[in-house]
Amino acid sequence: MSVVLEVHNLEKSFGGVVAASNINVIIEDLETIGIIGANGAGKTTFVNMVTGWLEPTSGTVEFMGRNLIGMKPRDITKLGLCRSFQIPQVFLSETVFDNMMIANGIAEESGLGLLSALHSDTRAKRVEEQMSRYQIADYREVVAGALPQGVRKLLDIAMATVRGPRLLMLDEPTSGISVEEKFGLMDIIMSALKEEKTTVLFIEHDMEIVERYVSRVLAFYQGQVICDAPTAEAMQDDGVQEFVLGVEKHNVASNGGGNA
Repeated sequence: MSVVLEVHNLEKSFGGVVAASNINVIIEDLETIGIIGANGAGKTTFVNMVTGWLEPTSGTVEFMGRNLIGMKPRDITKLGLCRSFQIPQVFLSETVFDNMMIANGIAEESGLGLLSALHSDTRAKRVEEQMSRYQIADYREVVAGALPQGVRKLLDIAMATVRGPRLLMLDEPTSGISVEEKFGLMDIIMSALKEEKTTVLFIEHDMEIVERYVSRVLAFYQGQVICDAPTAEAMQDDGVQEFVLGVEKHNVASNGGGNA
């Protein structure tokens, strides 16, 4: 497989506070990777630096061999590295169909082209296909503000993928979703992204989701990657168990078979 993303010695400091330190990650094409860690561990800081929302203090980020440091988020998106946010970024007063039309229009046009007519038969057909892939076609004429949370999440991710990204970063795709809905939601997302041949990294606190959908885990603690391993191996890692899963380790001392 070819390398999609390379991150070397990435660091970020805010004054005297170190938010990220010595992060080194290599992502290969078509991998599905879970990013885990407690709140404040540095997960979102990492994603923000890779996608241009936050400038690193030092280090390098290369996407498909191209240096991303100093690039604006929109320009990074145009290269094929896209993201979604924990809170869906949709136009609440517009219908699902119009949200998708707007996303496609922005993705396809630039400069004065943004002033051209939004609706076209070709674009509308593409939108219908995208809505079908993410199973939101039944909500076509519903305004986004009236959508159930799960459907709004699907709309947000569908909008984030209109460019056909090579790499997609998702921030807690199941946040705010009920236990009964979370697996069905993720089945739709992962099926769509597999069909689109997209490499996926997603931040997630739900370990059931991580264990079911990812093949590799990046575990963060205090701004550092403390474990980068296949999922089953990562779940048994001492650092992951202590600092991410909250499993206490006890050393039992024996004294002639009695209690010390």
